[in-house]
Amino acid sequence: MKSRAIQIPLMLTVLVLGGAVLYAADGESPEAPFEADWASSGHADKTAEAFIHWNEDDPAEVSSSCAKCHSTYGYRDFLGVDGTEAGVVDANAPIGSTIECVACHNEATIALDSVVMPSGAELTDLGDESRCMLCHQGRESTVSVNARIESAAAEDDDTISEDLSFRNIHYFAATATKYGTLAQGGYQYAGKAYDANFAHVEEMDTCISCHDPHTLEVRIEECAVCHTDVVEVDDLKNVRMNGSLVDYDGDGDLSEGVYYEIEDLRTLLYGALQAYSREFTGGSVVYDAHSYPYWFDEAGERYGSWTARLVRATYNYQFSLKDPGAFAHGGKYVIQLLYDSIEDLNVALSVPVDMTPLHRDDAGHFAGSMEAFRHWDEDGEVSASCARCHSATGLPFYLELGVNQAEPLSNGQLCSTCHNAVPEFTRRVVDEVQFPSGAEVSFGEGKDANLCISCHQGRESTVSVNDHIAGTEVATDDEINSGLRFRNIHYFAAGATLFGSDAQGAYQYDGQSYLGRFAHVGGYDDCTKCHDVHELEVKVDECALCHGSNEPRTFRMTLADFDGDGNMSEGIAGEIDTLAAAVYTAVQQYASDVVGGSIVYDAHSYPYWFDDTGERFGSWTARLLKAAYNYQYFQKDPGAFAHNGKYLIQILYDTLADLGADVSGLVRP
Repeated sequence: MKSRAIQIPLMLTVLVLGGAVLYAADGESPEAPFEADWASSGHADKTAEAFIHWNEDDPAEVSSSCAKCHSTYGYRDFLGVDGTEAGVVDANAPIGSTIECVACHNEATIALDSVVMPSGAELTDLGDESRCMLCHQGRESTVSVNARIESAAAEDDDTISEDLSFRNIHYFAATATKYGTLAQGGYQYAGKAYDANFAHVEEMDTCISCHDPHTLEVRIEECAVCHTDVVEVDDLKNVRMNGSLVDYDGDGDLSEGVYYEIEDLRTLLYGALQAYSREFTGGSVVYDAHSYPYWFDEAGERYGSWTARLVRATYNYQFSLKDPGAFAHGGKYVIQLLYDSIEDLNVALSVPVDMTPLHRDDAGHFAGSMEAFRHWDEDGEVSASCARCHSATGLPFYLELGVNQAEPLSNGQLCSTCHNAVPEFTRRVVDEVQFPSGAEVSFGEGKDANLCISCHQGRESTVSVNDHIAGTEVATDDEINSGLRFRNIHYFAAGATLFGSDAQGAYQYDGQSYLGRFAHVGGYDDCTKCHDVHELEVKVDECALCHGSNEPRTFRMTLADFDGDGNMSEGIAGEIDTLAAAVYTAVQQYASDVVGGSIVYDAHSYPYWFDDTGERFGSWTARLLKAAYNYQYFQKDPGAFAHNGKYLIQILYDTLADLGADVSGLVRP
């Protein structure tokens, strides 16, 4: 490729080409490939405010607090390639430079693989995109906003303090948007969980894979491979993936792009900000994106009546605007920030914003902010025992090699988790699935629903519970043994319920027979026929074709009064609820009578079973363990009544009988 020389206004010119470092001696400049591409970019625009803002200062130089990203000198100073300490800008920089070749191409950037964000968080294991991320990260964070609020020591969140002021994220903080909670660039409210690094398809997941590193333009032709309606950059605003089929802004439009979901939420937040400022500060705050310091009063003067609550919400409003590509870099993270800001303002507003139609998070497979994907953040990777179902890459690895390994943290599932080709979106083929009991089950050779039950199967079974009990060598079922521990089926073991005794997911008592796979009517007899495969919602409108209702919990196809309450109009779900409540009562009665203590269940706190002081329950007998396992099984598959209701009724009935409860008025299927 032919290239021209380019004069760099530095005493020593260094250029890295293909890993080789070229030095120009005696004022000569090296050949610079991609010069024309670079010259057309924002990085080369000598007239841009980003590079001339300091020209009228006295002295005319770029301040050290700005030089890293607004001059080549400052960037190299920060890297330490000018001979100064790395990680800081030691001096003001001369005016006149832009971001030239030697800023990004030098001996320091070759080795650069991590970036420290304004929050103090370090993003590691990076590639060449780290050069971009050094600057495109913003200048504030949750940490700095909290520090400012704490230093003001305001009486409460709604008291005006002269020590408070607006905190500005600064321009083009794409890294903060993309890395979400890992960077904490937005203001993250206490007690809330947020999306992490937005992982696009594997080949298009970094700054320089989506943007040309020299022109900075989006590689729109690459986008169009999957997003076939994309011709121009503005068309990206209309993109909506199957992993985003949630009506975030509550307008009922699931076809609009995520960009417009953000726009509508931002509008709602702005209205809430103005309502809050009128109510608590006596005047309306007004935003002007083109005039520093952005927030003004109705007279056009700098806004000065700040409260902590207002500082947080205005920061997130600005955060959502200063990265014009936020909808693509980390749209769901921005949606969460806007939603939470409205919610926080609502706490104080006398007439709160109606958030009933709004949605904050995605369907489970794509809910990157949820515990199912964020549990391992402090570990830095998802453990091998969990990675198959709690990472984007674990299931493909398992299906290919039949083993599990630790996997990188993920922000929910990806297209490639279930699809083995893009843009064809063909599914990975699974013929049969091994369950925790050792049983192999299948919906049929190559059926898509086999993918679902590769994860939705639980982690325990009759076999594992029996093995655990046998390992303690208890003499009787009612002997307290310190070696016994509660066995947790885990979440959403729908496959185990549906296949019943074929999978043995619930604890099945010796000497009893149990129903196998629940066969619904043809066409509605597996996961993908009854649930939308991306939204995950039940196709209730199709249920209504036969059941005459779109409320599955009311469905009843039998005349037996299983729970003995005389109510023959309630759905099977109601029968199960009554029996499960009876099991819980029987468990507590057994604990009191046999082990001499109280036992309490808390569905939201691991390890779920506690004594009356709130400590982990420890006085287990084999009988109590089996019953507690089955009660948890009921709790952890909320759709069990539909997946295989009669199987679960058998389980609950037998649990009651084994605990010695009166089952004379009940009916076992």
